[in-house]
Amino acid sequence: MSNENSNVGLDGMDSVGRLVRLAYARHEKDLSGSESRGLWFDAGAADRAVKFFELLRHYKGEWAGRPFHLERWQSDAIIRPLFGWRRQDGTRRFRTGYISVARKNGKSPLAAGIALYLLIADHEAAAEVYAAATKKDQAKIVYEYAAGMGKRSPELRKWTSFYRDSISVLRTGSKLQALSSDAHTLDGLSVSGAVVDELHAHKTRQVWDVLDTATSARRQPLIIGITTAGYDRKTICWEVHQRATQILEGALEDDSFFAYIATIDDTDDWRDESCWIKANPNLGVSKKLDYLRTQAEKAKETPAFQNTFRRLDLNQWTEQASRAIDMAEWHAAAGRVSADELQGSRCFAGLDLSSVSDLTALDLEFPVEIDGRLVYKGLTFFWLPESAIARRSKRDGVPYDVWVDRGLIRVTPGNVVDYDFVRRDVNELATRFEIEEVAYDPWNCSDLAAKLQSDGLKMVECRQIFRTMSSPTKWYLGFISDKRLEHGNNAVMNWMASNLAVSQDPAGNLKPDKAKSTEKIDGQVAKIMALGRALLALEGPDYERGLIVI
Repeated sequence: MSNENSNVGLDGMDSVGRLVRLAYARHEKDLSGSESRGLWFDAGAADRAVKFFELLRHYKGEWAGRPFHLERWQSDAIIRPLFGWRRQDGTRRFRTGYISVARKNGKSPLAAGIALYLLIADHEAAAEVYAAATKKDQAKIVYEYAAGMGKRSPELRKWTSFYRDSISVLRTGSKLQALSSDAHTLDGLSVSGAVVDELHAHKTRQVWDVLDTATSARRQPLIIGITTAGYDRKTICWEVHQRATQILEGALEDDSFFAYIATIDDTDDWRDESCWIKANPNLGVSKKLDYLRTQAEKAKETPAFQNTFRRLDLNQWTEQASRAIDMAEWHAAAGRVSADELQGSRCFAGLDLSSVSDLTALDLEFPVEIDGRLVYKGLTFFWLPESAIARRSKRDGVPYDVWVDRGLIRVTPGNVVDYDFVRRDVNELATRFEIEEVAYDPWNCSDLAAKLQSDGLKMVECRQIFRTMSSPTKWYLGFISDKRLEHGNNAVMNWMASNLAVSQDPAGNLKPDKAKSTEKIDGQVAKIMALGRALLALEGPDYERGLIVI
């Protein structure tokens, strides 16, 4: 088992977007330190997957009849890592994949090639591979690419039989078929592999969930969503896209999930053609610059067309609530935070109490002078009902169970949050640290706040409205950029930082918005409240200047 000769690298980094850079960085990081997680890179397996594509022949367009030559971005950023990485038992590392590029970058032929590889070369007995989509006609696009490329390959014709609705490998009892949500039945599948085309078009999660739940009998199943960006944030595509983004950014850890997202960056001007290649890695091959220029001019002249151009040709999700935190800045500000070293130190707290079966968060902010400036080191604590852990881990696709094992989330007995349990923990923390005051929202915390007040803690109301939250929110975001807010790389807080969205009123005031945020942000809200109290106590006029104070 060796991680040598991975042969995955990237020249011309200026031509790729931030998320592609992160995909390469993830691979390189794993090459130098994944053995402890039972992972290793099999260069031979990666080579075999790339060489398999050379057996295929294009069957339509200007390349009809020519061998399928993978472009560098396809071979090095997708095929080699996807099929080269192994688990300790020798099976494939990745079980779920998400590949997102702008249209006309060869998604469908690539998806078809992956499907054929899973059918023929994956060493899976009686493989069941599906080209899946929301509608039958869409599902047939990838299937017809697979059939067309396979029929034109002399090598593949030796092993496969082609029928109207399926491709079969008789010696292994394997088959490749098109599958859609409008099929007569989706029952009885035993999926070893699937490529789901244009995942953004799926209005429900039916096809994705059927495929996912039909893999349990397989030793190394692989389901891949291949898509262009969408606009509906209530879809399975947005859910998978968010997960992929958070994994690339390090907000979530999932060794079984592969992600490649080619899009222009948020800081790019969509009208600047120098950035278009970031979303169009096949620019000059299958995607033509003249076409992009024509579409861009149309978008400039017709504002109603702008979102269409940005979504389909620049692979940007449109109509998106702005994410508040730049995750690169968040990670850069992590610093080092030790509970033992902060023992007995002065701090300010924020308490965000959950609904009965959700996360409760307490954040402690410790003002510490470092190199002549005041820095805030944060410790964040979470509570979750015991009965909710497994259910929510499975339902939300978030590793609450792993975080519990790591001691990042404290478990309360029963199926609802035990506020007396939380109360005892908060009082225990008050014996370890000098908690000046605790900010809380009285909307759902008045009873616990009264009890903590009777225990000797100073409780301060902090309603989650613009008037009380704007100043601490603005300072919070600024302190992250200025590396004055150290969080110690807490995995739960990393995830919540990537979820945080804010609302803005006509006067420019800000506050966290749980409705707009993609997932839970309780720890972030608690942290903002705690920082607000600390700033009011310690920064004085600097905190108040030009801002609404609490």
